[in-house]
Amino acid sequence: MYTAHPDRYADMPYRRTGRSGLKLPALSLGLWHNFGLDRPVETQRAILRRAFDLGVTHFDLANNYGPPPGAAESALGEALRADFAAYRDELVISTKAGYLMWPGPYGEWGSRKYLMSSLDQSLRRMGLEYVDIFYSHRPDPETPLEETMGALHSAVQQGKALYVGVSNYSPEQTREAARILGELGTPLLIHQPRYSMLDRRPEEGLLDTLDELRIGSIAYSPLEQGLLTGRYLNGIPEDSRAASDSPFLSSDALTEDLVARLRTLADLAKDRGQTLAQMALAWVLRGGRVTSALVGASSPQQLEDSVAAVGNLDFDAEELSRIDEAAKA
Repeated sequence: MYTAHPDRYADMPYRRTGRSGLKLPALSLGLWHNFGLDRPVETQRAILRRAFDLGVTHFDLANNYGPPPGAAESALGEALRADFAAYRDELVISTKAGYLMWPGPYGEWGSRKYLMSSLDQSLRRMGLEYVDIFYSHRPDPETPLEETMGALHSAVQQGKALYVGVSNYSPEQTREAARILGELGTPLLIHQPRYSMLDRRPEEGLLDTLDELRIGSIAYSPLEQGLLTGRYLNGIPEDSRAASDSPFLSSDALTEDLVARLRTLADLAKDRGQTLAQMALAWVLRGGRVTSALVGASSPQQLEDSVAAVGNLDFDAEELSRIDEAAKA
């Protein structure tokens, strides 16, 4: 039987999420990859146990994570029953709805019908009475935002979620979502954008909006689908994402120019006493504007390497300038 490490809260920093009372670990575990039916169950459970032992109290999912869709939530549900039943109140568990889950007109996007049905299915898969955070995974261009936010509000009112968030919303959409939710009486807790040294789009107004409205943020893909892990500094490994048929990272993206920039960034990380992945995570978390960064892991050892990033989250002006020069070239 699993017993959590007694010193699990000793080293992980926890950051307040916006103006709420909820604190998240600087690094959260995302179950987007590595928790489908194509991965060994014991490895999945070992990753979750090691994460919690290291102070990673937040597990982030979505209804469509797998493969197949729903598999990651089912895997977490099994782990919760087997290992974490005694620790539920120490965990923050989030899920999302917005992408395709089942056939027909009610299986995706942002209608009340879809969001509420999806949340009920997610809770059944995980064996939970509630999730801590329920997200609208993407804005719906054809459904009024009032309906989508109203569904999030209903999830809280019904006790199926404690907090709500949005993901992949523009600054303008985020501002309007926050206004609607505020009028309903359910604050917008958090935004989950894609953000990394190589993808700076949140700096084009979103981070300023979140600061102004005092909304938290959690960055996904901070390692840019593995580009910022150092795996591609000397070619494309056969077992890598870029070598597969993954729609998220193509081998064509690994140009000579990009690889040269990645090598420069790896050298900068070495000067800091970090791996490239550790520096990339620390960079996202620099200055405290981002509440938490989401990391995936295919093994407990990979997770340990990521968590070590919290040992040095500070950058001086010269380091930031050199990173910008390499990353933005």
